[in-house]
Amino acid sequence: MADLQTLSGNRLRRDTDFFRKNKLVIMPLVFIAPAFAMFSLFVIYPIIQSIALSFTEWQGIGPKKWVGLDNYRLLLGDPVFWTSLVNNVYWLVFFLLAPVLGLFVALFLNQNVFGIRLVKSLFFFPFVVSQIVVGLIFAWFYDPAFGLLATMLEPLGIKIPAILANEDWATFGIIIAGLWPQTAYCMILYLTGLNSVNPEMIEAARLDGAKGWQLLVKIVLPQLRAATFIALVVTVIGALRSFDLVAVMTEGGPYNSSNVLAYYMYDNAIFRYRMGYASAIATILFLIMDVYIAWFLMRLLKSEKGAS
Repeated sequence: MADLQTLSGNRLRRDTDFFRKNKLVIMPLVFIAPAFAMFSLFVIYPIIQSIALSFTEWQGIGPKKWVGLDNYRLLLGDPVFWTSLVNNVYWLVFFLLAPVLGLFVALFLNQNVFGIRLVKSLFFFPFVVSQIVVGLIFAWFYDPAFGLLATMLEPLGIKIPAILANEDWATFGIIIAGLWPQTAYCMILYLTGLNSVNPEMIEAARLDGAKGWQLLVKIVLPQLRAATFIALVVTVIGALRSFDLVAVMTEGGPYNSSNVLAYYMYDNAIFRYRMGYASAIATILFLIMDVYIAWFLMRLLKSEKGAS
């Protein structure tokens, strides 16, 4: 009995010593484990399931039929898929204006002058408004009969076309609507980053003669690297997964001219019952996001190593 007690005591001491030596590794894992379990269940598992579903033909009920790469071969010959992909490229290119505009708005609002809080609240407004509301506002704004844009241009003798009913202009009209809240989001990120900018470095640069654009590029922007990274990643992901505004303003029309990959995926899954085909579109969209984020992370790591 004494030997058993001694043995259990020695084992307890060894376990205690092991925990004390490795607590800096063990405790973070203990806290991360529940979040990782939830992330695996609700994010990683659905992604794997969606990729697996892209190799099948399934209408949402009944057995799944394995078709291999047939869904991806169909995508290559689908003109609506290519139109949606090109529109996503347009979204991506023009959405990259949001971090730039957000930065300049944040620099404008980062002042201690009378009434600046009221001005800030006006710029915050698009961020707190639902995308559905934004879509409805801009659908009314573009209306050629009684919209605000037509009302402003009518006294000048300018008659605007029905932007959302025009195959050439619908996509760009929706992108402009999306830029409004996205710029507000980037502005918030940069306002937060500007609060952590070292004022001593700015004063030292001013004493050395730096001002204006030179001060912004050489002193301020390097300290906003983290905010810029988040703004770019979130903006690119927002451009690639654009769905809400398309669904509210045009539903992909006219004649699929404003369709994007996310809405085309939704259309195939919900209205056409082509779950496998929709999953193939989702997989392509997921891979595009992964490639961009991986490339951007590599660039960020290289710049961090170069700075150190």
